[in-house]
Amino acid sequence: MNKIKIGYFADGPWSHRAFEKLIENEYIDIAFIVPRTDTKDDTLENYCSTYNIDYLKGTQVNSDDFFEKAKQYNCDLFVSMSFNQIFRTRIINLPRYSTINCHAGKLPFYRGRNILNWALINNEDHYGITVHYVDEGIDTGDIILQKVYPISEQDDYSTLLERSYKYCAEILTEAVQKFITTPNNIPRIKQKDIHPVGMYCGVRGIGDEIIDWNNNSIDLFNFIRSICKPGPQATTFVNGKKVSINKSRMITEAPIYKGTNGQIIGKTEEGFMVKTKDTFIEILDITTEDGFKLKIGNKLRNER
Repeated sequence: MNKIKIGYFADGPWSHRAFEKLIENEYIDIAFIVPRTDTKDDTLENYCSTYNIDYLKGTQVNSDDFFEKAKQYNCDLFVSMSFNQIFRTRIINLPRYSTINCHAGKLPFYRGRNILNWALINNEDHYGITVHYVDEGIDTGDIILQKVYPISEQDDYSTLLERSYKYCAEILTEAVQKFITTPNNIPRIKQKDIHPVGMYCGVRGIGDEIIDWNNNSIDLFNFIRSICKPGPQATTFVNGKKVSINKSRMITEAPIYKGTNGQIIGKTEEGFMVKTKDTFIEILDITTEDGFKLKIGNKLRNER
């Protein structure tokens, strides 16, 4: 087997474990690392110092300057992991084997941003991780490798995130290994052959964490677990005070009835019962602004 030289476009925790797997492989030579231009992560920079890898901070990947600089490295493959710039054709095709990306979504579904959050919100029972060729679209390139993992009722954003760091590192390294062992026989599954349209997910931002109590219990349960720590946590308000909810629990056999949506209707050992559109759920792991105490009868609102 021959060694393969890669350029690594990466940032954050997703990229750390992948780097650790890649650097262990004696047949992979990481020539440089390009972080996000606004990176606040020094882990990859420290890795570069340790392993004598060029760290190209502040890079605009589609600029003439970078194109000329990248040519000098004579890379076989560019690898993207949690990178946030859109590659253009000139830079995509510069390496011998083109450019690949690892995406924590089951392409052609769940393209875009905040995929783990959206998978939970949509009550999925599984999610995928995909390594694909990069083209000028957003997560639209041909698929090289894809694996699917279950989501249980006990899962939340934190559990999926931690497992996905590990799975992404494994599947990305497995895909890169194909370019070492069988470079002329790499799978290329067109996404349109799986589904003609696919789907996109938009980035979640400030305000998207606020709870709408006019939803069914299952939707609220999924919403709360989808943005638990280390996410922003689901947020509601009582008498103008902010309430953060990190966990909730579905109530087995809770009856369907009409009531005041968002009202606290009972106290439990660990939290409170809150009326929803159809039934009620238990809210847990609660933090209140200024430490004020919730009580039965409080009405939870979506604004101060």
